[in-house]
Amino acid sequence: MISENLTRDISRAMRRVDAVDKSEGRSKYISDYDFKDCLWARMVRSSIPRGKIKNIKLPQLPQGYYWVSYKDIPEGGHNYLHMIATDWKCFADDRVLYVGETIGLIVGPDKTKVEDLRDLIEIEYEEEEPAVSIDDGVACKGGAFINENNIHCHLKLEVGEDVESVFKRCDRVVGETIETGFQEHVYLETNGACCVPESNGNYTIYASAQCPFYIRKSIAPVLNIDPEKITVKQTTTGGAFGGKEHFPDVLCGPLLLAAYKTGKAVKMIFDREEDIENSVKRHPSKVVFRTGLDKDGNILAMDSKVYYNVGAYLASSYVVLQRGCFHVSGCYEFPNFRTEGFGVATNTFPSCAFRGFGAPQTLFAIETHMCHLAQMYGIDPLEYKSRYFIKQGDTTSTNGKIVEKVMIPEMLEQVLKASDYRRKAKEYKAGSGKGIGISFYNHGGAFTGNGESAIIKAKCRLHKYPDGTVEILNGQTEMGQGFHSILPKIAAHVLEIPVEKVIYKDPDTSRVPDSGPTAASRSTMIVGKLVEDAARQMKMRWDKEEEFEVETNYQHPEGFPWDQGTFQGYAYLGYGWGVCAVEVEVDPCTGEVTTKGVWSSHDGGHLIDEMIVHGQVNGGVLQGLGWASTEVMQNVGGHFKQTSMSDYMVPTSRDFPKQECFFVDNPYEWGPFGAKGLGELVFNGSAAAYIDAVSRAIGKRISSIPCPTEQVMLYMLDGKNIGEEL
Repeated sequence: MISENLTRDISRAMRRVDAVDKSEGRSKYISDYDFKDCLWARMVRSSIPRGKIKNIKLPQLPQGYYWVSYKDIPEGGHNYLHMIATDWKCFADDRVLYVGETIGLIVGPDKTKVEDLRDLIEIEYEEEEPAVSIDDGVACKGGAFINENNIHCHLKLEVGEDVESVFKRCDRVVGETIETGFQEHVYLETNGACCVPESNGNYTIYASAQCPFYIRKSIAPVLNIDPEKITVKQTTTGGAFGGKEHFPDVLCGPLLLAAYKTGKAVKMIFDREEDIENSVKRHPSKVVFRTGLDKDGNILAMDSKVYYNVGAYLASSYVVLQRGCFHVSGCYEFPNFRTEGFGVATNTFPSCAFRGFGAPQTLFAIETHMCHLAQMYGIDPLEYKSRYFIKQGDTTSTNGKIVEKVMIPEMLEQVLKASDYRRKAKEYKAGSGKGIGISFYNHGGAFTGNGESAIIKAKCRLHKYPDGTVEILNGQTEMGQGFHSILPKIAAHVLEIPVEKVIYKDPDTSRVPDSGPTAASRSTMIVGKLVEDAARQMKMRWDKEEEFEVETNYQHPEGFPWDQGTFQGYAYLGYGWGVCAVEVEVDPCTGEVTTKGVWSSHDGGHLIDEMIVHGQVNGGVLQGLGWASTEVMQNVGGHFKQTSMSDYMVPTSRDFPKQECFFVDNPYEWGPFGAKGLGELVFNGSAAAYIDAVSRAIGKRISSIPCPTEQVMLYMLDGKNIGEEL
């Protein structure tokens, strides 16, 4: 029989399906696979950020060892990886554009020998001046290398009147720049993959990855073969956070060519230092605000220019920039609003997907800017922000409407009561060493606009076997977020069978339909709904047939137009919403920050599993706090300065107190049992609340993150006071 928990309410927690295997060490990760007659590969990468390759001097390679480069691509093949764009080269050819760019592979049977041979390779360059920062890229330092202006991509949005006209009527127009830095994913398992040539001319890829169908589409052009000739099998994946969305393509493309050249399986596993130094990061950002105010401090118009450091190749950055621009107005409706986004080319490792996918940078920016505006008028930030809370039916930054009820007031009351915010905010004077901050944030669920129906076109199948077992067949991946439990739970709940009777394996692209990427907070609300619908169809036929399949296809709700060319209309039908408060104390002698409390409330629709959601909240909030505080990653001259876990400081459970988290039940019409996406939302707000609290505690305005102890001390010694004119 179905468990009591499921019959009562799908939100009630159950033990995760993969809990025992993972806790007992039985789960099989890519490094656990033993492939017959397998070769090892190590990447040979650029050691300079920009320049021409003049000569490559290889050592004498023993028999059975190979050098693989772009010159081995067969006639008709292409030296690029087909991501969202096709600019990322599989191998550098005559020039390099960032430190770590793949130049070639050394391949052979002995891993140690392969590493020794790699160290003997000498590469002669003609170095060129690199552009590393956003400012460098905009200034075309060293000359533009992308388009004529080093701008990979650009977009513009406007709501209401022309802001320049409104500015002329304002009492004052103030400006401010808010910046954020790189962030490393720090997934538990590093990147790894293996490519196995099959006897029929096909290839099988085993990879730690979150988007198997992306891999085969991306790398097939290298050999100019049909993607169907490549099977991708996801191995148990120890975390991703977006870092394994497109980046596995960068491993698998060269591995495919190596397998083609050698005729043998070829495997590559990164060590931790290699992974940190040579992988994608969160985009650094710079948001420049101009805000027009009346004599009472009310916002009449706001203009923002959003700059993201894209790196040398575009990857997914245009979509990341879009989401950043769509979220720069945060949880607010402003009467007149304009934003312009720029994806800036630099000679740094390309940035790509990371939890939040561009929204955290601009949400941090708008929250921080709103705090500073409030303080300039001597108003508590909560009171000031509350004037502009967006509501159901209000206009979004893309001139769509908010479809659902916005429960910010209800969530706010939960957080205010638990944190005692009002009393503390009144008692803790600026510069007293104590501070409490608060932030508001959202996250649009699923692909933007009509992306789900026009681009992704997700499918899902359920297969019933004669013994009553049901298998879920789709391309969504488990990467630690609990999806191996969520989908079986949905199916079991509808079919009224035990969860143990539902099979959901890591996807194999040769036997499952493409349900789209495991990204964009879409898995539960989109694919989960497909599973729910398929299960309902199956239930109607359950007693009539012993073995059969049902398939469902995504259908976008009608009446919510979107124009992808102009980015106008309903960007998202369902948003996740959040409120977060953070309390801190700052040592006046050392600048050391002690976090005393963290409280948050989230709207994820109707929760599928409370325990899994609690895990998402605790992890996401802590990850956001790390981004704001200790996780310093600097790029100096094109080289990442922090390359190990000893100098890239990820917070632990001892660095922050136990969190209190709350939820509101706000069922989403088009989600499974009313669920919405939540995995990215929970990252989006804690950084702003933390910086608000630290800023109040030291009495100084903080406008960039990360803000480690050393930076806090610098602000204390020479920072602008809270309340000063912007």
